[in-house]
Amino acid sequence: MRCPYCGAQDTKVMDSRLAGDGDQVRRRRRCVVCAERFTTYEAVELNLPRVIKRNGTRVPFDGDKLRSGLMRATEKRPISTEQIEDAIARIQRQLLGTADGEISAREIGELAMTELRSLDKVAYVRFASVYRKFEDVAAFREEIERLERNSAPEVDRAQLDLLDTLDKHA
Repeated sequence: MRCPYCGAQDTKVMDSRLAGDGDQVRRRRRCVVCAERFTTYEAVELNLPRVIKRNGTRVPFDGDKLRSGLMRATEKRPISTEQIEDAIARIQRQLLGTADGEISAREIGELAMTELRSLDKVAYVRFASVYRKFEDVAAFREEIERLERNSAPEVDRAQLDLLDTLDKHA
C-alpha cells in the first residue's frame, strides 16, 4: 500500500479488525519511510446491478451517489457515519439479490428511504422530499402524517419526536 503522505511503497500493518457489519477489514498502517500512520479499508468488490434511471438509460451502480444522498439527508442529525455505512452495506446486500442484474433507480430510492425511516424520521422526510419531488407544504404534511400512522413503536422510542420538533419551530 502506497503511503498517502510521502508516496513510499513500503508500509507496515499495525492493526487489523473487522469494520461495518463484518464485510470490511479496517487496517491501521505505518509508513516505513516517513513513520506517518493512516487507515485503509478493504472490501469485497461486488458485482452490483446496473441502475435503470427514470429516463431509461442504464448506468453502473454508484455507491458514492447513494452515500452522498444519505449524508445530505442526515446532515445535522444525530446519525453517525458508521450508521450510514451500515445502511449502505444493507442496501448493497439487497441489490446483490437482484436476479436480472438490473434495478430501477426508484427501487434504490425506496430501499434508501426504508433505511432512513428506521434511523431518523427527519432525515427520512428530507430524503423523501427530494426523491419524491415535493412541491408544496401539503406534500410534506401528507408524508409526515403517513409516517406517524405507519411508524413502529420500537422505532419511535429510538428517535426524536418529529411533530414536537416541527411544533417548536412553527
